[in-house]
Amino acid sequence: MFETLKAQPADKILALITAFREDPRDNKIDLGVGVYKDATGLTPVMRSVKAAEQKIWEEQTTKAYTGLAGDPLYADGMIQLVLGNAVARGNIGAVATPGGTGAVRQAFELVQMANPNARVFVSDPTWPNHVSILKYLNIEAVSYRYFDRETRGVNFDGMMEDLKAAKKGDVVLLHGCCHNPTGANLNPVQWQEVIDLMNAQGLIPMIDIAYQGFGDGLEEDAKGVRMVASNCPEVLIAASCSKNFGIYRERTGLLMAISQDAGAQALNQATLAFLNRQNYSFPPDHGARIVATILHDDALRADWAAELEAVRLGMLDLRQGLANELQRLTGSDRFGFLAQHRGMFSLLGTTPELVEKMRADYGIYMVGDSRMNIAGLNTQTVPLLAKAIVDAGV
Repeated sequence: MFETLKAQPADKILALITAFREDPRDNKIDLGVGVYKDATGLTPVMRSVKAAEQKIWEEQTTKAYTGLAGDPLYADGMIQLVLGNAVARGNIGAVATPGGTGAVRQAFELVQMANPNARVFVSDPTWPNHVSILKYLNIEAVSYRYFDRETRGVNFDGMMEDLKAAKKGDVVLLHGCCHNPTGANLNPVQWQEVIDLMNAQGLIPMIDIAYQGFGDGLEEDAKGVRMVASNCPEVLIAASCSKNFGIYRERTGLLMAISQDAGAQALNQATLAFLNRQNYSFPPDHGARIVATILHDDALRADWAAELEAVRLGMLDLRQGLANELQRLTGSDRFGFLAQHRGMFSLLGTTPELVEKMRADYGIYMVGDSRMNIAGLNTQTVPLLAKAIVDAGV
Protein backbone atom coordinates (compact mmCIF):
# COMPACT_ATOMS: atom_id res chain seq x y z
CA MET A 1 0.00 0.00 0.00
CA PHE A 2 2.57 2.59 1.07
CA GLU A 3 4.52 2.22 -2.18
CA THR A 4 1.65 3.96 -4.00
CA LEU A 5 2.02 7.17 -1.97
CA LYS A 6 3.31 10.21 -3.78
CA ALA A 7 5.65 12.83 -2.36
CA GLN A 8 3.80 16.02 -1.45
CA PRO A 9 5.14 19.50 -2.26
CA ALA A 10 7.51 20.79 0.42
CA ASP A 11 6.13 23.57 2.62
CA LYS A 12 7.99 26.70 1.55
CA ILE A 13 7.87 28.37 4.96
CA LEU A 14 9.18 25.27 6.75
CA ALA A 15 11.99 25.07 4.20
CA LEU A 16 12.73 28.74 4.87
CA ILE A 17 12.96 28.08 8.62
CA THR A 18 15.50 25.32 8.01
CA ALA A 19 17.58 27.49 5.69
CA PHE A 20 17.59 30.32 8.24
CA ARG A 21 18.76 28.03 11.03
CA GLU A 22 21.62 26.72 8.88
CA ASP A 23 22.81 30.19 7.84
CA PRO A 24 25.95 30.99 9.92
CA ARG A 25 25.72 34.77 9.51
CA ASP A 26 25.25 36.75 12.73
CA ASN A 27 23.26 39.56 11.10
CA LYS A 28 20.64 37.36 9.40
CA ILE A 29 16.98 38.41 9.80
CA ASP A 30 14.01 36.01 9.87
CA LEU A 31 10.93 37.64 8.35
CA GLY A 32 9.41 34.39 7.13
CA VAL A 33 7.80 32.42 9.94
CA GLY A 34 4.28 33.63 10.73
CA VAL A 35 4.44 34.03 14.50
CA TYR A 36 4.72 37.15 16.63
CA LYS A 37 8.16 37.78 18.11
CA ASP A 38 9.25 40.50 20.51
CA ALA A 39 12.39 42.62 20.16
CA THR A 40 14.54 39.76 21.50
CA GLY A 41 13.18 37.28 18.97
CA LEU A 42 11.06 35.43 21.54
CA THR A 43 7.38 34.54 21.21
CA PRO A 44 6.46 35.26 24.84
CA VAL A 45 3.75 33.76 27.01
CA MET A 46 1.37 36.58 27.90
CA ARG A 47 0.97 37.52 31.57
CA SER A 48 -2.76 36.81 31.50
CA VAL A 49 -2.18 33.38 29.97
CA LYS A 50 0.22 32.42 32.77
CA ALA A 51 -2.26 33.69 35.36
CA ALA A 52 -5.14 31.83 33.72
CA GLU A 53 -3.15 28.60 33.61
CA GLN A 54 -2.33 28.96 37.30
CA LYS A 55 -6.00 29.50 38.07
CA ILE A 56 -6.98 26.46 35.98
CA TRP A 57 -4.35 24.31 37.71
CA GLU A 58 -5.67 25.31 41.11
CA GLU A 59 -9.38 24.97 40.33
CA GLN A 60 -9.76 22.25 37.71
CA THR A 61 -11.06 18.98 39.14
CA THR A 62 -11.38 16.80 36.02
CA LYS A 63 -9.98 16.18 32.55
CA ALA A 64 -13.19 14.58 31.29
CA TYR A 65 -14.54 15.55 27.86
CA THR A 66 -16.35 18.86 27.67
CA GLY A 67 -18.69 17.95 24.77
CA LEU A 68 -18.53 17.75 20.99
CA ALA A 69 -18.80 21.51 20.66
CA GLY A 70 -16.28 22.26 23.40
CA ASP A 71 -16.72 24.46 26.47
CA PRO A 72 -19.81 26.72 26.09
CA LEU A 73 -18.07 29.47 28.07
CA TYR A 74 -15.31 29.53 25.47
CA ALA A 75 -17.79 29.81 22.60
CA ASP A 76 -19.73 32.55 24.39
CA GLY A 77 -16.58 34.53 25.14
CA MET A 78 -15.23 34.29 21.61
CA ILE A 79 -18.56 35.14 20.00
CA GLN A 80 -18.77 38.27 22.15
CA LEU A 81 -15.15 39.17 21.31
CA VAL A 82 -15.58 38.77 17.55
CA LEU A 83 -19.20 39.81 17.04
CA GLY A 84 -20.11 41.97 20.01
CA ASN A 85 -23.86 42.49 19.78
CA ALA A 86 -24.00 42.34 15.98
CA VAL A 87 -25.97 39.07 15.97
CA ALA A 88 -28.30 37.50 18.53
CA ARG A 89 -26.61 34.57 20.30
CA GLY A 90 -29.56 32.35 19.42
CA ASN A 91 -28.74 32.73 15.72
CA ILE A 92 -25.19 31.39 16.05
CA GLY A 93 -23.98 27.80 15.98
CA ALA A 94 -20.41 27.41 17.24
CA VAL A 95 -17.83 24.71 17.93
CA ALA A 96 -14.31 24.71 19.28
CA THR A 97 -11.71 23.50 16.78
CA PRO A 98 -7.99 22.63 16.76
CA GLY A 99 -6.76 26.09 15.84
CA GLY A 100 -8.02 28.49 13.23
CA THR A 101 -6.92 26.00 10.59
CA GLY A 102 -9.31 23.43 12.05
CA ALA A 103 -12.11 26.00 11.86
CA VAL A 104 -11.30 26.74 8.22
CA ARG A 105 -11.24 23.03 7.37
CA GLN A 106 -14.57 22.41 9.12
CA ALA A 107 -16.13 25.40 7.35
CA PHE A 108 -15.08 24.07 3.95
CA GLU A 109 -16.48 20.64 4.83
CA LEU A 110 -19.76 22.26 5.89
CA VAL A 111 -19.90 24.04 2.52
CA GLN A 112 -19.28 20.73 0.76
CA MET A 113 -22.08 19.04 2.73
CA ALA A 114 -24.57 21.83 2.12
CA ASN A 115 -23.77 22.50 -1.53
CA PRO A 116 -21.40 20.08 -3.32
CA ASN A 117 -21.39 22.36 -6.37
CA ALA A 118 -20.32 25.49 -4.51
CA ARG A 119 -17.15 27.21 -5.56
CA VAL A 120 -15.03 29.17 -3.09
CA PHE A 121 -13.71 32.55 -4.26
CA VAL A 122 -10.36 33.37 -2.63
CA SER A 123 -8.29 36.54 -2.79
CA ASP A 124 -5.16 36.69 -4.93
CA PRO A 125 -3.02 36.23 -2.94
CA THR A 126 -4.33 34.49 0.16
CA TRP A 127 -2.96 32.31 2.94
CA PRO A 128 -1.62 29.30 0.98
CA ASN A 129 -3.32 26.77 3.24
CA HIS A 130 -6.74 28.07 2.12
CA VAL A 131 -6.06 26.88 -1.42
CA SER A 132 -4.28 23.72 -0.27
CA ILE A 133 -7.24 22.55 1.85
CA LEU A 134 -9.73 23.35 -0.90
CA LYS A 135 -7.68 21.34 -3.38
CA TYR A 136 -7.46 18.41 -0.95
CA LEU A 137 -11.25 18.45 -0.51
CA ASN A 138 -11.80 18.74 -4.28
CA ILE A 139 -13.65 22.02 -3.87
CA GLU A 140 -13.15 24.40 -6.78
CA ALA A 141 -11.23 27.53 -5.79
CA VAL A 142 -11.65 30.65 -7.92
CA SER A 143 -9.28 33.56 -7.34
CA TYR A 144 -10.37 37.18 -7.33
CA ARG A 145 -8.05 40.12 -7.74
CA TYR A 146 -7.12 41.71 -4.43
CA PHE A 147 -3.58 43.12 -4.21
CA ASP A 148 -2.52 46.01 -6.43
CA ARG A 149 1.20 45.57 -7.05
CA GLU A 150 1.56 49.20 -8.10
CA THR A 151 -0.04 50.89 -5.09
CA ARG A 152 0.47 47.91 -2.71
CA GLY A 153 -3.10 48.48 -1.62
CA VAL A 154 -6.38 46.73 -2.45
CA ASN A 155 -7.34 46.45 -6.12
CA PHE A 156 -10.96 47.00 -5.21
CA ASP A 157 -12.29 47.56 -8.72
CA GLY A 158 -10.69 44.31 -9.85
CA MET A 159 -12.03 42.50 -6.80
CA MET A 160 -15.59 43.63 -7.42
CA GLU A 161 -15.41 42.82 -11.12
CA ASP A 162 -14.20 39.29 -10.40
CA LEU A 163 -16.80 38.65 -7.69
CA LYS A 164 -19.55 39.51 -10.17
CA ALA A 165 -18.70 36.20 -11.86
CA ALA A 166 -19.75 34.26 -8.74
CA LYS A 167 -23.05 32.38 -8.90
CA LYS A 168 -25.78 31.95 -6.31
CA GLY A 169 -24.58 29.57 -3.60
CA ASP A 170 -20.88 30.22 -4.17
CA VAL A 171 -18.77 31.18 -1.16
CA VAL A 172 -16.61 34.31 -0.88
CA LEU A 173 -13.67 33.89 1.49
CA LEU A 174 -12.70 37.18 3.13
CA HIS A 175 -10.01 38.07 5.67
CA GLY A 176 -11.56 39.76 8.69
CA CYS A 177 -8.58 42.05 9.26
CA CYS A 178 -4.79 42.17 8.80
CA HIS A 179 -4.93 40.42 5.43
CA ASN A 180 -2.43 37.57 5.13
CA PRO A 181 -0.09 37.88 3.25
CA THR A 182 -0.52 41.45 2.03
CA GLY A 183 -1.41 43.56 5.09
CA ALA A 184 -3.82 45.54 2.88
CA ASN A 185 -7.38 45.77 4.20
CA LEU A 186 -10.81 46.83 3.02
CA ASN A 187 -12.20 50.07 4.44
CA PRO A 188 -15.79 50.32 5.79
CA VAL A 189 -17.19 51.72 2.53
CA GLN A 190 -15.63 48.83 0.61
CA TRP A 191 -16.92 46.28 3.11
CA GLN A 192 -20.45 47.60 2.54
CA GLU A 193 -20.08 47.37 -1.24
CA VAL A 194 -18.91 43.76 -0.95
CA ILE A 195 -21.88 42.99 1.33
CA ASP A 196 -24.31 44.54 -1.15
CA LEU A 197 -22.83 42.51 -4.02
CA MET A 198 -22.92 39.25 -2.08
CA ASN A 199 -26.53 39.78 -1.04
CA ALA A 200 -27.59 40.76 -4.55
CA GLN A 201 -26.02 37.63 -6.05
CA GLY A 202 -26.94 35.16 -3.29
CA LEU A 203 -23.33 34.51 -2.25
CA ILE A 204 -22.27 33.10 1.12
CA PRO A 205 -19.55 35.02 2.98
CA MET A 206 -16.91 33.10 4.90
CA ILE A 207 -14.56 35.14 7.06
CA ASP A 208 -11.19 34.01 8.39
CA ILE A 209 -10.23 36.25 11.31
CA ALA A 210 -6.88 35.26 12.79
CA TYR A 211 -5.36 38.60 13.87
CA GLN A 212 -8.03 40.52 15.78
CA GLY A 213 -6.27 43.14 17.89
CA PHE A 214 -3.11 43.22 15.75
CA GLY A 215 -4.32 45.92 13.35
CA ASP A 216 -6.29 48.93 14.59
CA GLY A 217 -7.49 47.46 17.90
CA LEU A 218 -9.88 44.75 19.09
CA GLU A 219 -13.06 46.64 18.25
CA GLU A 220 -11.86 48.28 15.04
CA ASP A 221 -10.52 45.00 13.66
CA ALA A 222 -13.93 43.38 14.11
CA LYS A 223 -15.97 46.08 12.34
CA GLY A 224 -15.97 44.45 8.92
CA VAL A 225 -16.84 41.06 10.35
CA ARG A 226 -19.72 42.53 12.33
CA MET A 227 -21.03 44.38 9.27
CA VAL A 228 -21.13 41.13 7.31
CA ALA A 229 -22.63 39.11 10.16
CA SER A 230 -25.46 41.57 10.74
CA ASN A 231 -26.30 42.18 7.09
CA CYS A 232 -25.99 38.82 5.32
CA PRO A 233 -28.52 35.97 5.62
CA GLU A 234 -25.89 33.28 6.26
CA VAL A 235 -22.24 33.63 7.32
CA LEU A 236 -19.37 31.34 8.28
CA ILE A 237 -16.62 32.67 10.54
CA ALA A 238 -13.36 30.89 11.39
CA ALA A 239 -11.59 32.53 14.35
CA SER A 240 -8.15 31.83 15.78
CA CYS A 241 -6.68 32.52 19.23
CA SER A 242 -3.10 31.65 18.26
CA LYS A 243 -1.90 35.18 17.64
CA ASN A 244 -3.85 37.53 19.90
CA PHE A 245 -3.52 35.21 22.91
CA GLY A 246 -0.07 33.93 21.91
CA ILE A 247 -1.11 30.29 22.37
CA TYR A 248 0.03 28.92 19.02
CA ARG A 249 0.85 25.41 20.23
CA GLU A 250 -2.44 25.02 22.10
CA ARG A 251 -4.33 24.97 18.76
CA THR A 252 -7.36 27.01 19.77
CA GLY A 253 -9.98 28.05 17.25
CA LEU A 254 -13.73 28.52 16.86
CA LEU A 255 -16.06 28.00 13.91
CA MET A 256 -19.32 29.96 13.81
CA ALA A 257 -22.28 29.38 11.51
CA ILE A 258 -24.69 32.33 11.53
CA SER A 259 -28.21 32.41 10.12
CA GLN A 260 -30.60 35.33 10.32
CA ASP A 261 -33.29 32.64 10.59
CA ALA A 262 -33.13 31.69 14.26
CA GLY A 263 -34.96 28.45 13.43
CA ALA A 264 -31.87 27.22 11.58
CA GLN A 265 -29.59 27.41 14.63
CA ALA A 266 -30.38 23.96 16.03
CA LEU A 267 -29.61 22.23 12.74
CA ASN A 268 -26.48 24.31 12.22
CA GLN A 269 -25.22 23.51 15.72
CA ALA A 270 -25.93 19.80 15.30
CA THR A 271 -24.14 19.74 11.94
CA LEU A 272 -21.07 21.44 13.37
CA ALA A 273 -20.99 18.95 16.24
CA PHE A 274 -21.33 16.10 13.72
CA LEU A 275 -18.32 17.38 11.77
CA ASN A 276 -16.28 17.58 14.98
CA ARG A 277 -17.24 13.99 15.74
CA GLN A 278 -16.12 12.76 12.32
CA ASN A 279 -12.79 14.56 12.31
CA TYR A 280 -11.48 14.43 15.88
CA SER A 281 -14.43 13.74 18.13
CA PHE A 282 -14.05 16.09 21.11
CA PRO A 283 -11.98 19.24 20.50
CA PRO A 284 -8.91 20.08 22.61
CA ASP A 285 -9.78 22.05 25.72
CA HIS A 286 -6.68 23.52 27.39
CA GLY A 287 -6.27 26.53 25.11
CA ALA A 288 -10.02 27.11 25.01
CA ARG A 289 -10.15 27.04 28.81
CA ILE A 290 -7.31 29.58 28.98
CA VAL A 291 -9.21 31.92 26.66
CA ALA A 292 -12.50 31.41 28.49
CA THR A 293 -10.82 32.08 31.83
CA ILE A 294 -9.33 35.33 30.55
CA LEU A 295 -12.45 36.60 28.78
CA HIS A 296 -14.73 35.92 31.76
CA ASP A 297 -12.42 37.49 34.37
CA ASP A 298 -12.45 41.30 34.32
CA ALA A 299 -8.92 41.72 35.70
CA LEU A 300 -7.36 39.10 33.42
CA ARG A 301 -9.21 40.45 30.40
CA ALA A 302 -8.03 43.99 31.09
CA ASP A 303 -4.42 42.84 31.47
CA TRP A 304 -4.65 40.75 28.28
CA ALA A 305 -6.09 43.67 26.32
CA ALA A 306 -3.37 45.99 27.61
CA GLU A 307 -0.57 43.61 26.65
CA LEU A 308 -2.14 42.99 23.25
CA GLU A 309 -2.37 46.72 22.67
CA ALA A 310 1.33 47.09 23.47
CA VAL A 311 2.09 44.39 20.88
CA ARG A 312 -0.06 46.17 18.29
CA LEU A 313 1.53 49.56 18.88
CA GLY A 314 5.01 48.03 18.78
CA MET A 315 4.35 46.60 15.31
CA LEU A 316 2.97 49.94 14.12
CA ASP A 317 6.16 51.65 15.36
CA LEU A 318 8.26 49.15 13.38
CA ARG A 319 6.16 49.76 10.28
CA GLN A 320 6.50 53.51 10.56
CA GLY A 321 10.22 53.24 11.31
CA LEU A 322 10.83 51.11 8.24
CA ALA A 323 8.80 53.43 6.02
CA ASN A 324 10.69 56.45 7.38
CA GLU A 325 14.10 54.83 6.84
CA LEU A 326 13.21 53.87 3.28
CA GLN A 327 12.02 57.39 2.61
CA ARG A 328 15.34 58.72 3.95
CA LEU A 329 17.36 56.38 1.76
CA THR A 330 15.34 56.82 -1.42
CA GLY A 331 14.07 60.38 -1.11
CA SER A 332 10.65 59.06 -2.08
CA ASP A 333 7.48 57.98 -0.33
CA ARG A 334 6.92 54.93 -2.54
CA PHE A 335 7.30 52.67 0.49
CA GLY A 336 4.71 54.59 2.50
CA PHE A 337 2.33 51.65 2.08
CA LEU A 338 4.31 49.82 4.77
CA ALA A 339 2.97 52.24 7.37
CA GLN A 340 -0.56 51.87 6.02
CA HIS A 341 -0.66 48.05 6.07
CA ARG A 342 -1.90 46.36 9.23
CA GLY A 343 -1.07 43.19 11.13
CA MET A 344 2.09 41.13 11.13
CA PHE A 345 2.55 40.96 7.38
CA SER A 346 3.28 43.18 4.42
CA LEU A 347 3.78 42.19 0.82
CA LEU A 348 6.60 44.17 -0.77
CA GLY A 349 5.27 43.28 -4.20
CA THR A 350 8.67 42.43 -5.66
CA THR A 351 9.99 39.41 -7.57
CA PRO A 352 11.25 36.05 -6.20
CA GLU A 353 14.60 36.89 -7.79
CA LEU A 354 15.01 40.04 -5.71
CA VAL A 355 13.82 38.20 -2.59
CA GLU A 356 16.57 35.64 -3.23
CA LYS A 357 19.11 38.43 -3.79
CA MET A 358 18.30 39.93 -0.39
CA ARG A 359 18.71 36.50 1.19
CA ALA A 360 22.01 35.79 -0.53
CA ASP A 361 23.56 39.23 -0.06
CA TYR A 362 22.11 40.33 3.28
CA GLY A 363 20.71 37.27 5.06
CA ILE A 364 17.14 38.62 4.78
CA TYR A 365 14.74 35.68 4.90
CA MET A 366 11.22 36.23 3.62
CA VAL A 367 8.74 34.13 1.65
CA GLY A 368 9.38 34.06 -2.10
CA ASP A 369 6.29 36.11 -2.90
CA SER A 370 7.90 38.91 -0.79
CA ARG A 371 5.65 38.50 2.24
CA MET A 372 7.54 39.67 5.31
CA ASN A 373 6.70 39.40 8.98
CA ILE A 374 7.07 42.88 10.47
CA ALA A 375 7.25 41.35 13.96
CA GLY A 376 10.56 39.75 12.93
CA LEU A 377 12.17 43.19 13.10
CA ASN A 378 13.47 45.36 15.92
CA THR A 379 14.88 48.88 16.05
CA GLN A 380 18.38 47.59 15.29
CA THR A 381 17.40 45.53 12.24
CA VAL A 382 15.05 48.05 10.59
CA PRO A 383 17.98 50.00 9.01
CA LEU A 384 19.56 46.73 7.81
CA LEU A 385 16.36 45.67 6.06
CA ALA A 386 15.84 49.10 4.54
CA LYS A 387 19.37 49.09 3.09
CA ALA A 388 18.87 45.59 1.69
CA ILE A 389 15.61 46.62 0.02
CA VAL A 390 17.20 49.66 -1.59
CA ASP A 391 20.45 47.94 -2.61
CA ALA A 392 18.54 45.03 -4.17
CA GLY A 393 16.55 47.46 -6.29
CA VAL A 394 13.13 46.54 -4.97
